[in-house]
Amino acid sequence: MMTSIDPSLPLQAGRIKRKPAMIVLLLALLLGLQPVTTDLYLPALPALTQGFGANMIQAQLTLTALLLAFGTSQLFWGPLSDKWGRRPVLLGGIFVYAISAVICALAPNIEALIAARTLQGVAMGACVMAARAIVRDLYEPIEGAKVMSQALSGLGLIACTCVPVGGFLTDFLGWRWALSSLVLFAVSTGLLIYLYFDESLQQLNPRALEAKSLWAATKKIIRNPTFQAYSALSTASFAGLFTFLATSAFIFTQSMGLSKTFYGLLMVTMSFSYIVGTFICRWLLLRISIQSCVVYAGFVSFFSGLLMLLIAYTGPGQSWFGPWAVMLPINVFLMAHGVHQPCGQSGCIAPFPEMAGTASALNGFSMMVVAFGMGTWIGTHMSDPLLALAHGLLLWSSCLVLFAWFGVRKIPIITQREAA
Repeated sequence: MMTSIDPSLPLQAGRIKRKPAMIVLLLALLLGLQPVTTDLYLPALPALTQGFGANMIQAQLTLTALLLAFGTSQLFWGPLSDKWGRRPVLLGGIFVYAISAVICALAPNIEALIAARTLQGVAMGACVMAARAIVRDLYEPIEGAKVMSQALSGLGLIACTCVPVGGFLTDFLGWRWALSSLVLFAVSTGLLIYLYFDESLQQLNPRALEAKSLWAATKKIIRNPTFQAYSALSTASFAGLFTFLATSAFIFTQSMGLSKTFYGLLMVTMSFSYIVGTFICRWLLLRISIQSCVVYAGFVSFFSGLLMLLIAYTGPGQSWFGPWAVMLPINVFLMAHGVHQPCGQSGCIAPFPEMAGTASALNGFSMMVVAFGMGTWIGTHMSDPLLALAHGLLLWSSCLVLFAWFGVRKIPIITQREAA
């Protein structure tokens, strides 16, 4: 087993020279590109749909095309980062992201916006994939899960601001200003990468992009039971979150008539619950195995799915029904999500230190393909967005408890003592 690398000390090649806090900050910003690109965009979605005269399927395509490009592109970015290193892939990805954000803000029609969002998804794939791979470059599984949970706490803080900022900008300045704010985030993140991140990969793999080598690596990864279990877990958890993100703006701003600003404040509670979940994850990892953490969180997720279904079928028309009733099961799900994601994302790449980029890419690809399929289904079931949310959340919360119990639980136990 590889020993953990202290990011506060230089590697033999003199590549990492930064303190752990800087590593966590950079990871949070890179992983935070995903909620910035989706959550900040959500309050603007109904307004731009109306402004372009687009239909519901076209509106959902601005999300699903981005996510499909995000997932698919990682299959290229992962091996490329194993061959060239994480830094050049990060710098190239964040540059293309900034350019695509400018095009999105200036899009003259819905078709141009969909095309620009697709390019944005390709660029985002490079950044998020590399961030996950960096964790495996520097840390062993248990420590990696802790560091990932810290970075995802930062992601939660970023997500807290996204929807309120997006709602405020859309309400008072228009949806184009909301999309323009992504340019500022990308430029700031890119500058920090350029100044404070040198490289995390100790040994480049010059054969990573060769067809024979790539196919062999892919087969090795996808046949690995640890990868299968943890990747399925993180995919189901993300699919449940995406189901809410894709329906929430229509539930709260159209069906319930809430302002975009108030909708943003509701989403802050979701982000706060997610942050709480990441803290719970770190607390549990000091006491029990990763497998036990995941199983407990799986049952919590399943409870939230059942509660959401009950509220959706019995709530409308009742005096107690309202936005906070809908948010209750969502917040419960997000706390469990704060456990599933750091454990799932670090667990699925743990067996592959020599090809962490490729493993990270395959995990990201599976998450985004499922999200794309879910987004397509939601686009055809939006006559009642609340029921679409309830059915989708129950589906994925059921998958979570099944994957945790029959998959992750059977993986050999990794405890804190064994990792040390």
